[in-house]
Amino acid sequence: MNSQRRNQTHNLAFVKGAGCGPCAGHDNALDMVCEGVARSGSMKTTLSRSVLSRLSAALLKTPMSWMCAAGLLAGAAVAQAQDFSQVQIKITKVAGSVYMLEGSGGNIGVCAGEDGIVLVDDQFAPLAPKIREALKTISDKPLKFVINTHFHGDHTGGNAEFGTEATIIAQENVRERLKVGGTGTKPAAKEALPVITFNQDATVHVNGEDIHAIHFPHGHTDGDSVIFFPQSKVVHMGDDFVTYGFPFVDVKSGGSVSGMIAGVEKVLTMISDDVKVIPGHGPLSGPADVRKYVDMLKDTRGLVADALKRGKTAAQMKQDHLLTKYEDLGKGFIKTDAWIDLLCDDVAHNNAGAPEYQNHGQADEKK
Repeated sequence: MNSQRRNQTHNLAFVKGAGCGPCAGHDNALDMVCEGVARSGSMKTTLSRSVLSRLSAALLKTPMSWMCAAGLLAGAAVAQAQDFSQVQIKITKVAGSVYMLEGSGGNIGVCAGEDGIVLVDDQFAPLAPKIREALKTISDKPLKFVINTHFHGDHTGGNAEFGTEATIIAQENVRERLKVGGTGTKPAAKEALPVITFNQDATVHVNGEDIHAIHFPHGHTDGDSVIFFPQSKVVHMGDDFVTYGFPFVDVKSGGSVSGMIAGVEKVLTMISDDVKVIPGHGPLSGPADVRKYVDMLKDTRGLVADALKRGKTAAQMKQDHLLTKYEDLGKGFIKTDAWIDLLCDDVAHNNAGAPEYQNHGQADEKK
């Protein structure tokens, strides 16, 4: 660690604080999609029709894999068409020293002031030059820290670019998952790995802010952190709160619907009604939006739990249009039938049936 980075770490203070059947057999098909997709999104994916055909066949032969097929094929098609040269970075002043950047991938939080710049997430590597240009319009101070809300590539893809100039901070599971890699993703480069990790929480004292990262386990993933900017009255919730419809829950990476509900409800007890909320994906929001979101999570889970008690199967729930009141949410990234399957698994405490991480960081998914 160079002297500049060692000096940066002196600004940190650590405190204890708050802390329906398997989809087995689809991993090989998933590999077919993922092998051409870089974690950073730095290349366009070229998938031949024969590969897509084999992918479809492999997925549809396996139990519950039909629900994975649409998401995986759609993700592959979007990745193939993705052109980062057309992405524009939108800057929104949130409150106090905090801004929000929107481009392609997860929303970026920015804290800018006399001490320098802190980023919360960094989208995809090819967007790093555009993100840097956007930051120059906010502040002429150097980038000091990057805080990752979780490990997914649409939130950490820029780590390799920004990690050469700033200290990356994340919950310890984020570093481990980036370091090891996973299905279709290579282990991250050294410069993309968090340099400072924490178990429960960490605080960065810069720009008159006590930026507090708190680990909320087993929500979107097992490494989720919600980032609080108390002086500016802003919170960045990562993908534990999104606005595109039913959320993606990465069960294979330690996430769960129940954990997401518990985490979001806890956050609501920690913020006032005048706080601004940056979602993982979607427009700037507020506590009322978060309450509506968690009420939906609880209600849909309750409906599925009651149906299971009455002896209903997932197939019968779908046939009965159990979640018809949330029909519009099922038009987004996660379809209603897939959400029912995930809820069945969650109620049964059997999370093996959820799909692997799918690409949900494209601009057209932020609805």
